[in-house]
Amino acid sequence: MSHPDHAARTSRRTVLLGAAAGAGALALGATGLSGLTEAQAASSFVKGADISWLPQMEAHGYTFFNSSGVQQDLLTILKGYGVNAVRLRTFVNPSSSPTDGHCSIDETAALAVRCNSAGLKVMIDFHFGDTWNSVGHQTPPAAWAGMTYAQMLTAIQSYVFHSMNVLKANRVTPTWVQIGNEINTGICRPVGAVSNPAQMTGLLGGAYNQVKAVFPSALVMIHLAQPQKYDVVTTFFNGYQSHGGNWDVTGFSSYGAASAAPAIVANMKSARDTWGRPVMQVEFGGRYDRATQTRDAMTAYINGLKGFGGLGLFYWEPEGYSPFTTYTMGAWDPATRRPTVALDPFKTA
Repeated sequence: MSHPDHAARTSRRTVLLGAAAGAGALALGATGLSGLTEAQAASSFVKGADISWLPQMEAHGYTFFNSSGVQQDLLTILKGYGVNAVRLRTFVNPSSSPTDGHCSIDETAALAVRCNSAGLKVMIDFHFGDTWNSVGHQTPPAAWAGMTYAQMLTAIQSYVFHSMNVLKANRVTPTWVQIGNEINTGICRPVGAVSNPAQMTGLLGGAYNQVKAVFPSALVMIHLAQPQKYDVVTTFFNGYQSHGGNWDVTGFSSYGAASAAPAIVANMKSARDTWGRPVMQVEFGGRYDRATQTRDAMTAYINGLKGFGGLGLFYWEPEGYSPFTTYTMGAWDPATRRPTVALDPFKTA
């Protein structure tokens, strides 16, 4: 997800890793995680939410009510819907903007501790920027601007290793770690642009290795947007895989309507079949004032993902509501501060 205003408009629609290491990851995808039967995948389906805004919303006095109108902690409400995981972004050197900053690794770790204590699994989402990076926008942090490839590789390795150790010091073991956010065009452009797959793969490989150095069991995710643009997906993964790229899970963002879901889910399945990694939809959302349509779309995605053994679905910032943010694709009614029917599929689909 990009800056929320932009996302609401657009989301609808050194050493390289060796060939042997790449083959090892392929084996994991082909015979391990993606070897789950459809029944096993359905029973273990991850129901998640990205709630990275929560600390800033609370700090600014925003509260949450359940569907019965009783004020509760957001995590309690979400767990009542069956949510069992959270996704938390982190920026490198963020500003103090409530909506577009914060999310330093120390802040993210503090929220991860709270979520872990509530019994929720944690996904960490590295943006590799000081603020939002998303499809078509991959700006490195200001401190890395102008670096050579070798310098940036050192920087990204140091940053990821430090971040993982902050989590470890807080006794948080992430289940998934996303190395880059909607990286269709690469990371830290222009150095790690998809048009330079060797350098892109090298930077991502550095991040992958540092995650595994601290948390060997964490599942490292590559995250792309817009799976409906399958030619773009193909360009990325063919380039990444041919240069020895390693990853454990393929993540996708998709905000399409219910009518678009079958074709989009089919592309997600094709990605699983082609590149041998299990698939998860890590971003979904729809207009809070069209909650019935959002509910129907979410139902279509969950049922479609379960149908081919997809690992799960995350709703992007369901708790966000006006006037904290102008983002309109959450699942909370700003008038009542109660969840809309958009979250019902976590119970019913």
